[in-house]
Amino acid sequence: MAGSCRMIDEFAKDNLHGRLRRDRKALVWKLDGLSEYDTRRPLTVTGSNLLGLVKHVACVEARYFGEVFDRPSPEPLPRWQDHDGSDLWATEDETRDQIIEFYRRTWEHSDARINELPLDAPGHVPWWPEPYADTNLFAVMVHVLGETNRHAGHADILREGVDGRTGMRPEHEMQIDEEARDAYYAKIEQAARSAASAKA
Repeated sequence: MAGSCRMIDEFAKDNLHGRLRRDRKALVWKLDGLSEYDTRRPLTVTGSNLLGLVKHVACVEARYFGEVFDRPSPEPLPRWQDHDGSDLWATEDETRDQIIEFYRRTWEHSDARINELPLDAPGHVPWWPEPYADTNLFAVMVHVLGETNRHAGHADILREGVDGRTGMRPEHEMQIDEEARDAYYAKIEQAARSAASAKA
């Protein structure tokens, strides 16, 4: 029985870790081929931007797989108590390469912790409210995967708004067919207008 539980734990851990690795790469890929300006510029009224999403997710991951398990990231991070939103955008002094490399070094640090610890390894998240602050690797992996996936989804939409490119990975990207896109958009717009007028 104990052996089968370990097998299930290893399966769960491998599956979560594989998905995290996939979504990290998808997020970084959303910067490919863009100008320096387009990676940084605010694309929503709240300032969301592509390079800022990468920086933010790198900081999130560095904290969760570092501080939470008493293995702080070697990367310089401000104290979580001092969070001021500066992890959500890139200053003019930060290069795209610096932020991507910070994220990649964070992957290495995180992956070492994930590989080293069992799923039930205890951790403490001081910024979570009680009674949730005491947690374990499984819960943290699910949380970080959710954060990464959520922001990769944001990046999908932002990138589509910049130049129309879509897709989760380079191998799944299709050539843009403007005529087909316009027809599809018009079909959805017509359905929305019809539904709204029917309710009026």
